[in-house]
Amino acid sequence: MAGKYSAAGSSRNFGYGRDLAYAGREALIDYYGDGHFATVATHASRFGQFSEWAREQGIRDLARNDPERLLRDFSEYVGQQVSSKNLAVAYGQNLISSAQVVLRAMTGDSGIKVSPSDYCGSRSNVRKDRPGSLDRAQAAKAAASMRAAGRDRAASVVELARELGLREREATLADLPRLEREARETGVVNIQEGAKGGRTADRLVPVSQEAYKALRTALDTSPEGSRNLLAAGESYRKFVDGELREGRQELKAAGIAGYHDCRAAYACERYTQLTGHEAPVVTGSRIAPRDLDMTARAEISQELGHVRVDVVGNYIGGVK
Repeated sequence: MAGKYSAAGSSRNFGYGRDLAYAGREALIDYYGDGHFATVATHASRFGQFSEWAREQGIRDLARNDPERLLRDFSEYVGQQVSSKNLAVAYGQNLISSAQVVLRAMTGDSGIKVSPSDYCGSRSNVRKDRPGSLDRAQAAKAAASMRAAGRDRAASVVELARELGLREREATLADLPRLEREARETGVVNIQEGAKGGRTADRLVPVSQEAYKALRTALDTSPEGSRNLLAAGESYRKFVDGELREGRQELKAAGIAGYHDCRAAYACERYTQLTGHEAPVVTGSRIAPRDLDMTARAEISQELGHVRVDVVGNYIGGVK
């Protein structure tokens, strides 16, 4: 695949541009065509990890290297991170899969292929580790460190994820004035902006005192003239590659695996509120009666924006 920049005489990254992360995103847009915005955004976000790894290896032009060999080397690196417990199995597999998709799109070579499970092991849909941010003090520590480093918006993403169960994208793109008004007037907010797959069905989430405080803080943090956490003219991609990525160091220093950990903590806390028992991932097994457990999972699934109830096991642990 030549790419849309080839006419200008550029062959850098197979004609998609000099910056590797940018080139990957452009290749995805070419590959998928119109639409598929969420799919492109997801793969591009994960490919950012490959781009960062490649830069550390001194690689800036994939056209001057063997893409399949690079994919294998990256997969080995990700596998090591999984073995060291720095990455979850599922996330490690997703990183490898997205790198593979982008490299295929960029080169036009569908023969580029590795098996993510060969490097990361088999993924499990059941969470085994207690979320680090379940201890609200740990989440507060990470947020405070971010603000001290000038990453106020990343801190608000942490707090919105922890207190409302939002994904990074949802926390970033949330219509903050609307959510604050709904929270103040009804005690419930309807999560719409940035929802996965462009879903528009009502997703009602109860607002605790901590959640309302997080909304107020995010509203104060929102750049002038904006209704969300992005500045005028700033893309979500730029925010992810910049402030959000930089904020991961404060999360790790506080013992929190990532922003998604805060979403899992929300789910575990809601489980306790709904059942009167701690989540299975905290206790090691299900203590709540099975019917109560399943009712809670269904409610949490709706609040997190998932269609399938079984996905909740990724956040709170299994039913056994």
